[in-house]
Amino acid sequence: MHTSFKTIGILGKPSDPGIATTLAVLYDYLKQHYNVIVSAESAEYIDDKSVDFCTIEQLGQRCDLVIAVGGDGTFLSAVRVTVDYDVPIIGINLGRLGFLVDISPSELPDKLHRMLQGHFVEEKRSLLQAKVIRDNQVINEETAVNEVAIHRWVTPSMIEIVTKINNVFLNSQRSDGLIISTPTGSTAYSLSAGGPILHPSLNALVLVPLNPHTLSNRPIVIDDSAEIEISFCQTKQINALVTCDHIEIPDVLISDKIIIKKYHKPVRILHPEGHDFFQILRTKLNWSGGYPKELDVSQP
Repeated sequence: MHTSFKTIGILGKPSDPGIATTLAVLYDYLKQHYNVIVSAESAEYIDDKSVDFCTIEQLGQRCDLVIAVGGDGTFLSAVRVTVDYDVPIIGINLGRLGFLVDISPSELPDKLHRMLQGHFVEEKRSLLQAKVIRDNQVINEETAVNEVAIHRWVTPSMIEIVTKINNVFLNSQRSDGLIISTPTGSTAYSLSAGGPILHPSLNALVLVPLNPHTLSNRPIVIDDSAEIEISFCQTKQINALVTCDHIEIPDVLISDKIIIKKYHKPVRILHPEGHDFFQILRTKLNWSGGYPKELDVSQP
Protein backbone atom coordinates (compact mmCIF):
# COMPACT_ATOMS: atom_id res chain seq x y z
CA MET A 1 0.00 0.00 0.00
CA HIS A 2 1.44 3.34 -1.05
CA THR A 3 0.44 6.87 -0.11
CA SER A 4 0.17 9.98 -2.22
CA PHE A 5 2.62 12.05 -0.18
CA LYS A 6 4.87 13.99 -2.53
CA THR A 7 6.03 17.00 -0.51
CA ILE A 8 6.86 16.53 3.16
CA GLY A 9 7.55 19.37 5.58
CA ILE A 10 9.81 19.20 8.63
CA LEU A 11 9.18 21.35 11.68
CA GLY A 12 11.76 21.07 14.46
CA LYS A 13 11.75 22.35 18.01
CA PRO A 14 12.80 26.01 17.73
CA SER A 15 16.26 27.09 18.88
CA ASP A 16 17.30 23.62 20.05
CA PRO A 17 20.64 22.37 18.68
CA GLY A 18 19.84 19.01 20.26
CA ILE A 19 17.58 18.20 17.31
CA ALA A 20 20.41 18.44 14.75
CA THR A 21 21.31 14.74 14.63
CA THR A 22 17.69 13.58 14.32
CA LEU A 23 16.97 16.25 11.71
CA ALA A 24 19.95 15.13 9.64
CA VAL A 25 18.86 11.47 9.66
CA LEU A 26 15.27 12.41 8.83
CA TYR A 27 16.20 14.85 6.09
CA ASP A 28 18.71 12.51 4.42
CA TYR A 29 16.13 9.71 4.32
CA LEU A 30 13.25 11.83 3.04
CA LYS A 31 15.37 13.60 0.42
CA GLN A 32 15.90 10.29 -1.38
CA HIS A 33 12.19 9.77 -2.00
CA TYR A 34 10.24 13.02 -1.60
CA ASN A 35 10.29 16.75 -2.05
CA VAL A 36 11.31 18.09 1.37
CA ILE A 37 10.66 21.54 2.82
CA VAL A 38 12.14 22.51 6.17
CA SER A 39 10.97 25.30 8.47
CA ALA A 40 13.38 28.22 8.33
CA GLU A 41 14.52 27.85 11.96
CA SER A 42 15.29 24.16 11.48
CA ALA A 43 17.05 24.64 8.14
CA GLU A 44 20.12 26.03 9.89
CA TYR A 45 20.76 22.54 11.31
CA ILE A 46 20.68 20.91 7.85
CA ASP A 47 24.05 20.52 6.12
CA ASP A 48 22.71 21.11 2.61
CA LYS A 49 23.09 24.49 0.93
CA SER A 50 20.27 23.64 -1.47
CA VAL A 51 17.73 22.87 1.26
CA ASP A 52 14.27 24.23 0.48
CA PHE A 53 12.91 26.13 3.46
CA CYS A 54 9.98 28.38 4.32
CA THR A 55 8.32 30.04 7.28
CA ILE A 56 6.41 27.85 9.71
CA GLU A 57 3.16 29.46 8.55
CA GLN A 58 3.79 28.36 4.94
CA LEU A 59 4.33 24.66 5.70
CA GLY A 60 0.63 23.85 5.66
CA GLN A 61 0.19 25.53 2.28
CA ARG A 62 3.11 23.80 0.57
CA CYS A 63 3.16 20.26 2.01
CA ASP A 64 1.11 17.06 1.83
CA LEU A 65 2.43 15.94 5.22
CA VAL A 66 4.27 17.63 8.09
CA ILE A 67 6.64 15.83 10.46
CA ALA A 68 7.12 17.52 13.84
CA VAL A 69 10.46 16.83 15.56
CA GLY A 70 10.46 17.66 19.27
CA GLY A 71 7.91 17.27 22.03
CA ASP A 72 4.20 17.96 22.29
CA GLY A 73 4.85 21.72 22.16
CA THR A 74 6.41 21.40 18.71
CA PHE A 75 3.52 19.19 17.66
CA LEU A 76 1.00 21.83 18.78
CA SER A 77 2.81 24.41 16.65
CA ALA A 78 2.54 22.07 13.67
CA VAL A 79 -1.19 21.68 14.23
CA ARG A 80 -1.75 25.43 14.02
CA VAL A 81 -0.18 25.67 10.57
CA THR A 82 -1.73 22.52 9.07
CA VAL A 83 -5.28 22.18 10.39
CA ASP A 84 -6.88 24.62 7.94
CA TYR A 85 -5.25 22.84 4.99
CA ASP A 86 -6.28 19.30 6.04
CA VAL A 87 -2.60 18.26 6.15
CA PRO A 88 -1.77 15.28 8.41
CA ILE A 89 1.02 15.30 11.00
CA ILE A 90 3.51 12.70 12.25
CA GLY A 91 5.36 13.31 15.51
CA ILE A 92 8.96 12.31 16.35
CA ASN A 93 9.52 12.46 20.08
CA LEU A 94 12.52 14.30 21.48
CA GLY A 95 10.60 15.50 24.54
CA ARG A 96 10.30 14.05 28.01
CA LEU A 97 6.65 13.00 27.99
CA GLY A 98 5.02 13.29 24.57
CA PHE A 99 1.47 11.98 24.38
CA LEU A 100 1.11 13.19 20.78
CA VAL A 101 4.47 12.20 19.28
CA ASP A 102 4.91 8.50 18.52
CA ILE A 103 8.27 7.77 16.92
CA SER A 104 11.58 7.81 18.79
CA PRO A 105 14.80 8.81 16.97
CA SER A 106 16.10 5.25 17.37
CA GLU A 107 13.20 4.02 15.21
CA LEU A 108 14.19 6.18 12.24
CA PRO A 109 13.94 5.56 9.40
CA ASP A 110 12.38 2.06 9.60
CA LYS A 111 9.12 2.88 11.36
CA LEU A 112 8.67 6.10 9.40
CA HIS A 113 9.27 4.23 6.13
CA ARG A 114 6.40 1.85 6.88
CA MET A 115 4.10 4.74 7.71
CA LEU A 116 4.97 6.56 4.51
CA GLN A 117 4.13 3.38 2.62
CA GLY A 118 0.62 3.60 4.04
CA HIS A 119 0.95 1.40 7.13
CA PHE A 120 -0.46 3.84 9.66
CA VAL A 121 -3.52 4.59 11.75
CA GLU A 122 -5.16 7.95 11.10
CA GLU A 123 -6.90 9.77 13.92
CA LYS A 124 -8.86 13.01 13.84
CA ARG A 125 -8.88 15.16 16.95
CA SER A 126 -10.94 18.24 17.70
CA LEU A 127 -9.61 21.69 18.48
CA LEU A 128 -11.16 24.53 20.44
CA GLN A 129 -11.73 28.09 19.27
CA ALA A 130 -11.75 30.90 21.84
CA LYS A 131 -13.01 34.41 21.18
CA VAL A 132 -12.61 37.33 23.57
CA ILE A 133 -15.50 39.76 23.15
CA ARG A 134 -15.43 43.36 24.35
CA ASP A 135 -18.24 45.85 23.67
CA ASN A 136 -19.82 43.32 21.28
CA GLN A 137 -16.60 43.14 19.22
CA VAL A 138 -14.21 40.20 18.89
CA ILE A 139 -10.88 41.63 20.05
CA ASN A 140 -8.89 38.37 20.00
CA GLU A 141 -9.33 34.89 18.63
CA GLU A 142 -7.16 31.77 18.99
CA THR A 143 -7.35 28.01 18.55
CA ALA A 144 -6.23 25.36 21.03
CA VAL A 145 -5.48 21.66 20.72
CA ASN A 146 -5.21 20.92 24.44
CA GLU A 147 -7.10 23.53 26.39
CA VAL A 148 -8.34 27.06 26.86
CA ALA A 149 -7.53 28.25 30.38
CA ILE A 150 -8.71 31.36 32.23
CA HIS A 151 -6.41 32.52 35.06
CA ARG A 152 -6.37 35.31 37.58
CA TRP A 153 -3.74 37.78 36.39
CA VAL A 154 -1.50 40.08 38.47
CA THR A 155 -3.80 39.92 41.48
CA PRO A 156 -3.67 38.07 44.80
CA SER A 157 -7.46 37.72 44.78
CA MET A 158 -9.51 34.91 43.34
CA ILE A 159 -11.67 35.66 40.32
CA GLU A 160 -15.36 34.89 40.16
CA ILE A 161 -16.18 33.07 36.95
CA VAL A 162 -19.70 32.68 35.58
CA THR A 163 -20.15 29.77 33.18
CA LYS A 164 -22.99 29.20 30.73
CA ILE A 165 -23.42 26.13 28.52
CA ASN A 166 -25.47 26.76 25.37
CA ASN A 167 -26.68 29.97 27.04
CA VAL A 168 -27.91 28.03 30.10
CA PHE A 169 -26.39 29.02 33.45
CA LEU A 170 -24.10 26.31 34.88
CA ASN A 171 -22.47 27.92 37.92
CA SER A 172 -20.62 30.82 39.46
CA GLN A 173 -17.36 29.97 41.17
CA ARG A 174 -14.57 31.78 42.96
CA SER A 175 -11.25 30.21 42.04
CA ASP A 176 -7.84 30.81 40.51
CA GLY A 177 -9.29 30.01 37.12
CA LEU A 178 -10.92 27.44 34.87
CA ILE A 179 -9.61 24.96 32.28
CA ILE A 180 -11.72 23.92 29.29
CA SER A 181 -10.00 20.88 27.84
CA THR A 182 -10.38 18.63 24.81
CA PRO A 183 -9.86 14.87 25.17
CA THR A 184 -6.36 15.46 23.79
CA GLY A 185 -5.69 18.01 26.53
CA SER A 186 -7.06 15.77 29.27
CA THR A 187 -3.54 14.35 29.71
CA ALA A 188 -1.99 17.85 29.87
CA TYR A 189 -2.79 20.82 32.15
CA SER A 190 -6.23 19.44 32.96
CA LEU A 191 -4.72 16.25 34.38
CA SER A 192 -2.37 18.16 36.69
CA ALA A 193 -5.36 20.13 37.97
CA GLY A 194 -7.25 16.97 38.90
CA GLY A 195 -9.31 16.46 35.77
CA PRO A 196 -10.22 13.04 34.34
CA ILE A 197 -8.45 11.34 31.46
CA LEU A 198 -10.71 11.25 28.40
CA HIS A 199 -10.25 8.77 25.58
CA PRO A 200 -9.35 10.69 22.39
CA SER A 201 -12.32 9.21 20.51
CA LEU A 202 -14.87 10.85 22.83
CA ASN A 203 -16.90 13.79 21.57
CA ALA A 204 -16.53 15.58 24.88
CA LEU A 205 -14.99 18.50 26.73
CA VAL A 206 -14.06 18.74 30.40
CA LEU A 207 -14.29 21.86 32.57
CA VAL A 208 -11.81 21.79 35.45
CA PRO A 209 -11.73 24.52 38.14
CA LEU A 210 -8.35 25.73 39.38
CA ASN A 211 -8.16 25.81 43.18
CA PRO A 212 -11.87 26.54 43.72
CA HIS A 213 -12.91 28.29 46.92
CA THR A 214 -15.75 25.78 47.35
CA LEU A 215 -14.52 22.20 47.25
CA SER A 216 -17.85 20.97 45.85
CA ASN A 217 -16.90 22.61 42.52
CA ARG A 218 -15.72 19.56 40.63
CA PRO A 219 -14.69 18.82 37.03
CA ILE A 220 -17.62 18.30 34.69
CA VAL A 221 -17.70 16.59 31.28
CA ILE A 222 -19.98 17.97 28.56
CA ASP A 223 -20.69 17.28 24.89
CA ASP A 224 -18.20 18.94 22.56
CA SER A 225 -20.97 20.45 20.43
CA ALA A 226 -21.75 22.87 23.28
CA GLU A 227 -20.90 26.56 23.26
CA ILE A 228 -19.30 27.72 26.49
CA GLU A 229 -19.61 31.32 27.62
CA ILE A 230 -17.34 32.65 30.35
CA SER A 231 -17.91 35.99 32.06
CA PHE A 232 -16.81 37.56 35.34
CA CYS A 233 -18.63 38.81 38.40
CA GLN A 234 -16.45 41.15 40.46
CA THR A 235 -16.93 44.20 42.65
CA LYS A 236 -13.76 45.84 41.34
CA GLN A 237 -11.86 45.84 38.11
CA ILE A 238 -9.22 43.10 37.73
CA ASN A 239 -7.38 41.61 34.80
CA ALA A 240 -7.49 37.98 33.72
CA LEU A 241 -5.24 35.92 31.48
CA VAL A 242 -6.54 33.54 28.82
CA THR A 243 -4.20 30.92 27.39
CA CYS A 244 -4.84 28.75 24.35
CA ASP A 245 -2.27 25.99 24.78
CA HIS A 246 0.93 28.06 25.02
CA ILE A 247 -0.50 31.22 23.41
CA GLU A 248 -1.32 34.00 25.89
CA ILE A 249 -4.13 36.54 25.62
CA PRO A 250 -3.34 38.95 28.50
CA ASP A 251 -5.31 41.84 30.01
CA VAL A 252 -8.79 40.38 29.69
CA LEU A 253 -11.15 42.69 31.57
CA ILE A 254 -14.00 41.69 33.86
CA SER A 255 -16.43 43.25 31.39
CA ASP A 256 -15.23 40.89 28.62
CA LYS A 257 -16.86 37.64 27.60
CA ILE A 258 -15.03 34.55 26.37
CA ILE A 259 -16.84 32.25 23.93
CA ILE A 260 -15.37 28.77 23.50
CA LYS A 261 -16.54 26.13 21.07
CA LYS A 262 -15.22 23.33 18.89
CA TYR A 263 -13.19 24.50 15.91
CA HIS A 264 -14.77 23.77 12.55
CA LYS A 265 -11.91 21.52 11.40
CA PRO A 266 -10.17 18.63 13.19
CA VAL A 267 -6.46 17.90 13.00
CA ARG A 268 -5.30 14.72 11.27
CA ILE A 269 -2.70 12.71 13.20
CA LEU A 270 -0.93 9.67 11.77
CA HIS A 271 0.21 6.95 14.17
CA PRO A 272 2.25 3.79 13.53
CA GLU A 273 0.30 0.57 13.12
CA GLY A 274 -0.61 -0.96 16.46
CA HIS A 275 -1.07 2.44 18.12
CA ASP A 276 -2.55 1.80 21.58
CA PHE A 277 -3.74 4.74 23.70
CA PHE A 278 -3.84 2.64 26.87
CA GLN A 279 -0.28 1.45 26.35
CA ILE A 280 0.78 5.10 25.99
CA LEU A 281 -0.93 5.92 29.29
CA ARG A 282 0.81 3.03 31.06
CA THR A 283 4.19 4.10 29.70
CA LYS A 284 3.95 7.87 30.04
CA LEU A 285 2.25 7.88 33.45
CA ASN A 286 4.43 5.10 34.80
CA TRP A 287 1.50 2.96 35.84
CA SER A 288 2.89 -0.11 37.59
CA GLY A 289 2.16 -3.66 36.67
CA GLY A 290 1.87 -5.44 33.36
CA TYR A 291 -0.88 -7.67 32.03
CA PRO A 292 -1.67 -10.30 34.69
CA LYS A 293 -0.36 -13.71 33.62
CA GLU A 294 -3.51 -15.43 34.88
CA LEU A 295 -5.54 -13.38 32.35
CA ASP A 296 -3.19 -13.94 29.42
CA VAL A 297 -4.96 -16.59 27.33
CA SER A 298 -2.13 -16.56 24.78
CA GLN A 299 0.16 -18.35 27.26
CA PRO A 300 -0.11 -22.15 27.66
